[in-house]
Amino acid sequence: MIVTMTSPDPSPTPPGPLARFALAMTAWTERWVPDAFVFALLATVLVVTAALLGTPTGLMDVAGIWGTGFWELIPFTMQMSLVIITGYVLASAPPMQRLIGWLAAVPRSPRAAVAWVTLFALVSSWFNWGFSLAFSAVLARQVARRLPTVDYRALGAASVLGLGSIWAQGLSGSAALQMASPGALPPRIREIVAAQGVVPDGIIGLTHTIFLWQSLVSVLVEIVVVVAVMWFATPPPERSRTARDLGIALDGDDDGLAPPPAELLTPGTWLEHSRLLSLFIAGLGGLYLYRYFTLAADPLNALTLNVVNLSFLLAGVLLHGTPARLLHAVRVATPPVWGVILQYPFYAGIAAIITGTHLSQQLAHAFVSVSTPATYPMVVAVYSAVLGVFVPSGGSKWVVEAPYVMAAAHTLKVHLGWVVAAYDLGEALANLVQPFWMLPVLGVLGLKARDVMGYTFVVFVVLTPVVLLLVGLLGLTLTYPL
Repeated sequence: MIVTMTSPDPSPTPPGPLARFALAMTAWTERWVPDAFVFALLATVLVVTAALLGTPTGLMDVAGIWGTGFWELIPFTMQMSLVIITGYVLASAPPMQRLIGWLAAVPRSPRAAVAWVTLFALVSSWFNWGFSLAFSAVLARQVARRLPTVDYRALGAASVLGLGSIWAQGLSGSAALQMASPGALPPRIREIVAAQGVVPDGIIGLTHTIFLWQSLVSVLVEIVVVVAVMWFATPPPERSRTARDLGIALDGDDDGLAPPPAELLTPGTWLEHSRLLSLFIAGLGGLYLYRYFTLAADPLNALTLNVVNLSFLLAGVLLHGTPARLLHAVRVATPPVWGVILQYPFYAGIAAIITGTHLSQQLAHAFVSVSTPATYPMVVAVYSAVLGVFVPSGGSKWVVEAPYVMAAAHTLKVHLGWVVAAYDLGEALANLVQPFWMLPVLGVLGLKARDVMGYTFVVFVVLTPVVLLLVGLLGLTLTYPL
């Protein structure tokens, strides 16, 4: 009898400290954090209570102010909904799909794959956070198909990290665009920012926010830090859980949008699958944008939410080619918008109470009492991150915060654009520990919040002190008011 001896399997590679930390935190947030809508309701209760206890306003008056302000953000609600929709429409266009396939073939190892998806999530989020969510989720799936041994949870986390770091410092950063867009904020907030003419019309252009060299430096630093963290947090193959381990199928499905055979074409279906109308609309929109920026005194400050959304929509129209494909992409992109539509009126009501009862003045005084001109940007960043856990929305939360944050900035004589940037940097941190904006990506990837939030929490722990250091040191190089 012949006995065949087999050597024992080599010892598995132990995960590093960051990887162990990420693995230990995967289920914590989903267990303890309620739905984002609950936070909007709790915030309403808190603000109503604060107004009743801290101001002379009575309950009936508070209710009146809340109801009057409830619908003040309807235009902005539509704008933010279109940020999500137009971003997905562009990312799902066939040319973009081919680009994503090419990008997915670049990394050769699981760790490099996670770092690669992280890098592209960050860079694309600077241009448009809605596009980044869709682009990065599809890229993560493609990478997992090519490298089936990669940890699918880490890929999923990597695809949302643009929302947890630099998105608000980019072209779709809602607070900066609100400050630059006439009509995006209620008039009473503009009056506070204007401070009797210190800032004309209460408008702060993008050259004083996202295009400050200090903002660009902070973006570059965050990219380096976050990519490095995800490189070291990725577990070794022995501790990885692949898409197959999680029971997730990565096979693509045909969208069924190929044009019908010629003999079955009717005039209506011919128009649906023809490029003529799409080319006309894309050309008309292109002419408008050319004229708009040509006539603008400062093209950078001419960027608004409407212009950004129109640009992405026109690109989607052109790249999808036919109305049928565009309509399909919009239908797929629409479900994630429900949270914005439901929650933003509640945030508008909160903002109305804060400003209408003059609670904003008391909050501004509180900020001034605990800050100096040097420390104020750091205080704003911390406060924005904490409140962002409870109010997971950059645009609506800024409507709530802007009255007292900007009033305090005037009192302390801090650069107003950098206060917006500090708010943005802190706001993004909250998205690392609040799953609300991850939900569209998780749906595409077939993951749950607990699968990815261990990794995003690790990034939060490392990135928070970096952000505070950046807003504190870089803020010292700027002077009041702009």
